[in-house]
Amino acid sequence: MYEILMPKATAVWLIDNTGLTFDQIAAFCGLHPLEVKGIADGDVATGVRGLDPIANSQLSREEIARGEADPTHKIKPLEGRKLDLPPVKKRGGRYTPVSRRQDRPDAIAWFLRYHPEITDAQMGKLIGTTKSTIESVRSRSHWNSAQIKPVDPVTIGLCTQIELDALVKASSSRRAKAAAEAGIIDPEEGPSLQPAAKPSFYVDESEY
Repeated sequence: MYEILMPKATAVWLIDNTGLTFDQIAAFCGLHPLEVKGIADGDVATGVRGLDPIANSQLSREEIARGEADPTHKIKPLEGRKLDLPPVKKRGGRYTPVSRRQDRPDAIAWFLRYHPEITDAQMGKLIGTTKSTIESVRSRSHWNSAQIKPVDPVTIGLCTQIELDALVKASSSRRAKAAAEAGIIDPEEGPSLQPAAKPSFYVDESEY
């Protein structure tokens, strides 16, 4: 099965630059239509930059045009054009250039706001920071707290979008599994509110 590179980033680009439906984008990117709607509404993938699937040879302009003309058309990726991604190298702690170290508190603030499910250890390994720095940002005891603002770590060059997507996906899966084992129902997937029952003192006016 064909897998789209960086599906959420690709969905962001398609939402912003095409007239494709949420269902078409969801099917192409391997996402749920409600997740695509959440991206369009700004509730999901906040801060993620769009990735052009045309420039990456994953989709043609002609195929997009066919999809825009026919909402029922299933968007198909280009065949025979595979991206040569460099192999992932195993490494220890991440080295952050001196010029980027001052940006780490902003990245920490972004994680704390948009992805609280990610642990301090995971965050520290991804952007090359320490648990004490993360705690100081969380408790607002950091020496530069007044100037710290949430900024996507990909935007400031502390990690790649692929690394970030992989971490968020893994963290979400572990959280869902742990909740399931504990018998906790996700509010977003649990049963919806049922209509309120009629009160015992309700009087049917048709009887009069």
